[in-house]
Amino acid sequence: MVDQDQQWLLNCLTAILDTNQEVRSYAEASLNQASLQPGFGGALSKVAANRELPLGQRQISFCRIELMLPAVLLKQFVKKHWQEGEENFEHPVVSRDEKEVIRRLLLLSVDDSNRKICTAISMAVSSVAHYDWPEDWPDLLPFLLKLINDQTNINGVHGALRCLVLLSGDLDDTVVPKLVPVLFPCLHTIVSSPHIVLDSLTVNKFLSDSGGCQLYDKPLRTKALSVVYSCTSMLGAMTGVFKTETSNLMMPMLKPWMDQFSTILEHPVQSEDPDDWSIRMEVLKCLNQFVQNFPTLTETEFKVVVGPLWQTFVSSLSVYERSSIEGAEDPYEGRYDSDGAEKSLESFVIQLLEFMLTIVGSRRLVKVVANNLRELVYYTIAFLQITEQQVHTWSLDANQYVADEEDTTYSCRVSGALLLEEVVSACGLEGIEAIVDSAQRRFNESQQGKISGSAVWWRIREATIFALASLSEQLLEAEVSGMTRVSLRDILEQLIAEDIGTGVHEYSFLHARLFSSVAKFSSVISHGVLEHFLYAAIKAIGMDVACLALSQLLPGANREILRPHMMSLFSSLTDLLTQASDETLHLVLETLQAAIQTGHEATAAIEPIISPIILNTWVSHVSDPFISIDAVEVLEAIKNAPNCVHPLVSRILPFVAPVLNKPQQQPDGLVAGSLDLVTMLLKNAPSDVVKVVYDVCFDPVIQIVLQSDDHGEMQNATECLAALIAGGKQEVLAWGGDSGYTMRCLLDVASRLLDPDMESSGSLFVGTYILQLILHLPSQMASHIRDLVAALVKRLQSCQITGLRSSLLLIFARLVHMSAPNVEQFIDLLVKVPAKDYDNSFVYVMTEWAKQQGEIQGAYQIKVTTTALALLLSTRHFELAKINVQGHLVKTTVRITTRSKAKSAPDQWTVMPLPAKILALLADVLIEIQEQVAIGNDEDSDWEEIQAEDVETDQDLVFSSGATSFGRPTYEQLEAMAKVFDENQEDGDEDDVLSAADPLNEINLANYLADFLVEFSHSDRQLFDHLCQSLTESQRNAIRMILNR
Repeated sequence: MVDQDQQWLLNCLTAILDTNQEVRSYAEASLNQASLQPGFGGALSKVAANRELPLGQRQISFCRIELMLPAVLLKQFVKKHWQEGEENFEHPVVSRDEKEVIRRLLLLSVDDSNRKICTAISMAVSSVAHYDWPEDWPDLLPFLLKLINDQTNINGVHGALRCLVLLSGDLDDTVVPKLVPVLFPCLHTIVSSPHIVLDSLTVNKFLSDSGGCQLYDKPLRTKALSVVYSCTSMLGAMTGVFKTETSNLMMPMLKPWMDQFSTILEHPVQSEDPDDWSIRMEVLKCLNQFVQNFPTLTETEFKVVVGPLWQTFVSSLSVYERSSIEGAEDPYEGRYDSDGAEKSLESFVIQLLEFMLTIVGSRRLVKVVANNLRELVYYTIAFLQITEQQVHTWSLDANQYVADEEDTTYSCRVSGALLLEEVVSACGLEGIEAIVDSAQRRFNESQQGKISGSAVWWRIREATIFALASLSEQLLEAEVSGMTRVSLRDILEQLIAEDIGTGVHEYSFLHARLFSSVAKFSSVISHGVLEHFLYAAIKAIGMDVACLALSQLLPGANREILRPHMMSLFSSLTDLLTQASDETLHLVLETLQAAIQTGHEATAAIEPIISPIILNTWVSHVSDPFISIDAVEVLEAIKNAPNCVHPLVSRILPFVAPVLNKPQQQPDGLVAGSLDLVTMLLKNAPSDVVKVVYDVCFDPVIQIVLQSDDHGEMQNATECLAALIAGGKQEVLAWGGDSGYTMRCLLDVASRLLDPDMESSGSLFVGTYILQLILHLPSQMASHIRDLVAALVKRLQSCQITGLRSSLLLIFARLVHMSAPNVEQFIDLLVKVPAKDYDNSFVYVMTEWAKQQGEIQGAYQIKVTTTALALLLSTRHFELAKINVQGHLVKTTVRITTRSKAKSAPDQWTVMPLPAKILALLADVLIEIQEQVAIGNDEDSDWEEIQAEDVETDQDLVFSSGATSFGRPTYEQLEAMAKVFDENQEDGDEDDVLSAADPLNEINLANYLADFLVEFSHSDRQLFDHLCQSLTESQRNAIRMILNR
């Protein structure tokens, strides 16, 4: 029966599909109004649940139709009106009675025979359950379990499983332990259903013999496995707290499931059968969870899976080669099932490779593959071959090839390379030899294919080179150590000699792989072979990957040998600049930069030709941060070449001067970019160049800082002025003719940048700027120190960016050093300057400094602030002891195991006296230095780099000093620590250049701290011991190591 309200609703639902725009709009508006009336959700549910209605009308009740106005139908109705306080909530809220009606009707519709309706019902159930289950909907799970157990209602099983899949994200540690013992046997019954194709007679006989037991198809069994996966994932998340309970829960169920997994995997993988791939993929996902979360339990049962797993691995390769690599069969690329799950062959193979990686990475299970390690690697290399789809895509668009090469996510090649990397990591030398041996086998096979005339011989060779390049660091280390039986050098040189220089266009992807890979192995390849390869790359410069090879090889190449080819190379690269796309332009620019740096002396001859082209490239891409930076770096390489700086400056300044003088009239990004160009010219420039730049740019740059509201322009202008002061020093004041005017301009800039009402982003580089003022114009700044301190405090109190806060604290630290040996006077000055909500500026600054010191980055910054803290502590000023600051983080033991239903308590900190905190911070620096020396040269660390050849000696010193508890380290050991802060870097960034003139750079931080701690402890042992009581054990150990020398 359809009542009057339902009929009206049906008419509206039909009208929103009408071809007449007016009819549709009116129906949309009517539905929108109706959604605000009580009972609308119940009416929608009744329509959806009424199986006597036409399918189209029932489907509409679940769909979101957008015409002139958005219709609020059942899918959106729950989100908008079910729960007050939710992000998308709109009044009115659904009444309790109507909710009950909707929940009841939804459950009655879960077993709908139409798959689309069933999926829509399941999504609605999930939406309601998100708010109501389990508290307000306790009968949901029992109802779904009853449906799953009813083997006479296959539609109900489908619907219940679909609901459970969607609900799995809301399962938590209170539900899963009770659910799994009841649910898993039901799921096992479904998954273990006979999975052979039977004719109708056989099916009837089976049903008769089994008492009516249902046959479940692969998609249904796959859904059941996805529920197993979700529950096992939650159990895994619980193992951290409830390890014994979860293990006891899984123990009786593990063997039946492992047996079932074995049954599914033991048959060869089928071609063009996405249902087969999907169920195997779910098995692999479940196995992954079992291995990762219950390794001890899984180890005992895993042997039953090994053989079937290997069968799946090997047979899947042949299917993958026919379908994806050769394109002879359908790989179902980019296709999904009715639930939105991907059903492609590649997604299955990726999951397979990732599970093999899990096995190899497990110390318990790696022994399973140990005897077949070479075969594992051998087959894995074949999975790395370029697919037919990739050949088609990359042949049409070479830019896409370059983009895909840089994409390191979700592909068979990436997963296969990660598996090979894990083989080397887990199996060491045996893994290395398996890689090299398999690479040799694959090379020999490709050679045989080439000789026999195979059209695809190059694919396996390209995959072999890809595999070797992916492991270049590990392979080079083994080659240099001489541990391997087979010479990597011989294989590589054989590859180069066989392929390079011939058939470049016929086998473009093979040569592209060679060009992109050989540079990684240049250290072990003979010079003759490398030069031959370099010539080939120069000849093939039109290929983007040849550019990549040259950019990596040119810096280490013999300049004398390259000299005759440099002009030709410059000419080719210049031509490429005008042809390159946005995707490949950066490769050309990087190669050009390497060529300029290599052909140093030859650059002057081509500067008049190449500089205008680079400048035009920069202008046309000034809004692209990557391309514009590349272009500026090329111009910088030209500037640094002999006899090029003056012509380059004369070329750039006439262009940027009008831009800087009329910034309001310029397109977006050009002013900020022009300021970057000027800053580049100023870095390490001779004084006459700095003077020329000053004459043209000083006044307009000052005005940009004072008048612009563009934060990018203000940041770059601030950096430009800082570089100008660093390059001109005291002479800057004389260049303008009126030193007083120039100084007032510089102070006006500081005043605006320190305005507490300015957004922090605009002031981001004020710290760098003021640092140059106090370093290079100290006498002029001396009379402004009090005003500067007051402005710094106000800006510090209002800033919102951690980096800005750190740079302002750096200025305070530098002022501490400038006040030495009268640091007490600087403390007195801070005490006299007021600070909002604090007793005085000293209390505020030290409170922030103590909290922020651990966040300060950069070797120079760490060195200055750390030594300044030591100076402050050495004064023993009575104001120090008055201040209490944030101490140690209090560790809590909150046990959170649910996905999102609870939050941990906020961090809590102890409070400690400032002197003790300073001593703790100094100890933390010692710990950091020791750790950095111990782990060697970390290029991503802000702690100073250590020369590679010194690292091993330093490690020996540090580890030997720590071999016995608190032994007496020698001065040599402290020197090893000191090298962590050796700042003699040739290729520092801009901050390094600007801070290079600071004499504090000469401080040896480790020795400075050691000397300070020894002197401080000797001068007042009672105070020192008292402060040490507030330190952690590791902090006391670090200090004790120094004092016991």
